[in-house]
Amino acid sequence: MALTDADVQKQIKHMMGFIEQEASEKAEEIDSKAEEEFNIEKGRLVQTQRVKIMGYYEKKEKQIEQLKKIKMSNLLNQARLKVLKARDDMITDLLNEARQRLSEIAKDPANYSILLEGLVLQGFYQLLEPKVTIRCRQQDVELVQAAVNKNIPIYKEAVKSNIVVKIDPNRFLSSEICGGVEIYNDNGKIKVSNALENRLELMAQQMMPEIRMELFGANPNRKFTD
Repeated sequence: MALTDADVQKQIKHMMGFIEQEASEKAEEIDSKAEEEFNIEKGRLVQTQRVKIMGYYEKKEKQIEQLKKIKMSNLLNQARLKVLKARDDMITDLLNEARQRLSEIAKDPANYSILLEGLVLQGFYQLLEPKVTIRCRQQDVELVQAAVNKNIPIYKEAVKSNIVVKIDPNRFLSSEICGGVEIYNDNGKIKVSNALENRLELMAQQMMPEIRMELFGANPNRKFTD
């Protein structure tokens, strides 16, 4: 039985509808897959950039933290230096005050004479020489000579040896110092400096740990005390 034109048109229309339906479904599938791939790629790119940004800011935070530590360390060092300088200034002021008080010693002849006797005898014992020369302030010559006269017998008895003592008549210690003596061996190559300022300086060096302890207390960073 032959198909009529109407039947042919009907079949063609049906086939076209089927093809369009299939094409529409395929297009939706492609769109859906493309959207999924787009979202996946977008998520990957976003995550990659997020990691980069987080890494960048993490690095910046570390740099800032490091700078803060350096700044804090510098401030602490500056503070320590200021404290050390203030302590040194305090000790310097203390020693200057002690030097000023030394000038008062020679104003009391009785006590100054006793002090000179001790300084002279100590010099004899330190040198242990048969001949010595003493230098002193010009205004102290009589007091020093008296100290020498008193100490020669004491020295001879102690060391069982004679000693000849001369006070230098030409070279005197500066009148600006507080007092004391310098004692030399016969050729002048060995000297015992018992000038009051030198004695104070020596005592300050020896007692510096005790001075610092009294003024500032124990050093918390010091492991040993001897």
